[in-house]
Amino acid sequence: MAEVQILTETDLRRLITLDRDAIQCVENAFKALASGTVVMPPILRLDIAEANGEVDVKTAFVPGLDSFAIKVSPGFFDNPAKGIASTNGLMVVLSAHTGLLEALLLDNGYLTDIRTAAAGAVAAKHLSRSNARSAAILGAGMQARLQLEALLLVRNIETVSVWARDRAKAELFARRAALDLGIPVRACPDAKEAVEGADIIVTTTPATSPILQADWIAPGAHITAMGSDAEHKNEIDPNLISRADLYVADSLNQTRRLGELHHAIVAGLIAANADFVELGAVVSQSAVGRTSDRQITVADLTGTGVQDTAIATLARTRAQSAKAGTMIST
Repeated sequence: MAEVQILTETDLRRLITLDRDAIQCVENAFKALASGTVVMPPILRLDIAEANGEVDVKTAFVPGLDSFAIKVSPGFFDNPAKGIASTNGLMVVLSAHTGLLEALLLDNGYLTDIRTAAAGAVAAKHLSRSNARSAAILGAGMQARLQLEALLLVRNIETVSVWARDRAKAELFARRAALDLGIPVRACPDAKEAVEGADIIVTTTPATSPILQADWIAPGAHITAMGSDAEHKNEIDPNLISRADLYVADSLNQTRRLGELHHAIVAGLIAANADFVELGAVVSQSAVGRTSDRQITVADLTGTGVQDTAIATLARTRAQSAKAGTMIST
């Protein structure tokens, strides 16, 4: 007979917050990925077109960890019109020694939100200018807010601009963020105005055609593209990939197939076998990152299974210490 720990979203929100520990957890995950010892299969994705939905399944085994996670992550993008969140899901934690089920993390996508925001912070920490002071956020949803909060943990951002297709949402985002974070945040009527002069630009939308154009980007800017995690998604002009001084992927295997790099390859701007740096290599200093304040850098983040195993392991470790959740026998 084995015991399985069940943790609800409420439990997990008490255990894991978007803080420097979460960022360090994800940073270590990228470093592990760069070691070449992590086993991370391709993403399994199920598209449900008639409901504007998709379901991703991600996992990874990290040597040295006693457990690994399998995450099921649905995204149904018409849900907000129905009064429900567009993302949810859960993580299953299993023993890396026996394969036995150890925990069910019923997080409704919360842990994914945290590890995704933390990845954006890791990218900004290692690729943006250390003296970056201004940020532009394209998008006004939950991930847009979390990306901004995470960014403030690694850079001294003094001013923020935001743009979203829904102007009212952008204005609400700006008011709430300014009040909660204590910095000026302004909503812009168009994306070009939002990114003008920005040191760091973060795109956080499910756009299927570019919302960020290459000729808008000033020397020295860093761009983190979060939204392109499927072949049909495309937030940034493919020309930006070819014109950037440094392009960095979370996983080249994924970005060649799913990310912004995929669109640059399809457009004939980048060779399909072109080699680029991965974020983990920059984190571990086995590859060179930004080398001057004039460089334009791009981080193409599609979300990796190693991030899920890392954040799930952190959650379960804290849950065991706190004796949180419910234990059932199987």
